[in-house]
Amino acid sequence: MERILSLILPSLRQTLYMVSMSTALAILVGTPIGILLVVTRKNHIMDHKVLNQCFSYITNIGRSFPFIILMISILPFTRMLVGTSIGTSAAIVPLTVATIPFFARMIENALLEVDKGVIEASQAMGAKNFQIIYKVLIPESLPAIILGITITLVNVIGYSAMAGTVGGGGLGDLAIRYGYHRFDTEIMLWTVLLLIMMVQLIQITGNFAAKKIDRR
Repeated sequence: MERILSLILPSLRQTLYMVSMSTALAILVGTPIGILLVVTRKNHIMDHKVLNQCFSYITNIGRSFPFIILMISILPFTRMLVGTSIGTSAAIVPLTVATIPFFARMIENALLEVDKGVIEASQAMGAKNFQIIYKVLIPESLPAIILGITITLVNVIGYSAMAGTVGGGGLGDLAIRYGYHRFDTEIMLWTVLLLIMMVQLIQITGNFAAKKIDRR
């Protein structure tokens, strides 16, 4: 058991580090993109067809790449940013790049759930575009946004496991090096169990938070 803990705990810390950092960065960049995808739609508050199509195409292109291909294809970019293409810090780069378009679509779907009547009422009261975004769209769609963050976290955990195939560290790397290459069934079972527990905990927490915030 001591041997298993000495292998599992560092890998678990690496996975948590990769997932938390890449998700935070994706939220930071993906949120404004998702907002722009909504407000620049036809007949919305900042109707702009060209801008909407540009962001939509970029987002679709970002989501088109399977993660393992994306991770390999941007190795030079990763090396330029962090000075290396292996390790947990290096894995954060492709994880973030892959998650930004995914989360942008999560934000878009969440904001589109807001009743147009509420937006029109805000406009009738003289609210400016930015006030509508931050005082109407985001607060009204907050439960859906939280569920979107939950889905994104689960998605990133899956990506982080794949990052282990190219030396990204974490539980995926441990499962490949010990569980697969060394035929260590016990290590493989523990890594799978921990990944399942992480996903379940995130999903339960996200569902609970969204339900508590939902005012409908």
